[in-house]
Amino acid sequence: MANHKSAEKRIRANETKRVRNRYQAKTTRTQIKKLNAATSKDEAKALLKEVSGLIDKLAKKNIIHWKKAANQKSKLTKRVNAIA
Repeated sequence: MANHKSAEKRIRANETKRVRNRYQAKTTRTQIKKLNAATSKDEAKALLKEVSGLIDKLAKKNIIHWKKAANQKSKLTKRVNAIA
């Protein structure tokens, strides 16, 4: 266990950030699943715009790597464009 006040505070802060990051990442994954399940092109395009923003936010906050974010957005865009 921590011996210094600052270390105890750091533990509390890290836990708060961990919970927040997990929530944001899980929310994004849920939206990606919803996008993958979309059948109409209009619905998929609207969801793609929302999901791209969520992925960008995760990358900006270093919750996910920026290259992973780029790969995810690319794959999702390809999938949306393939919907007939």
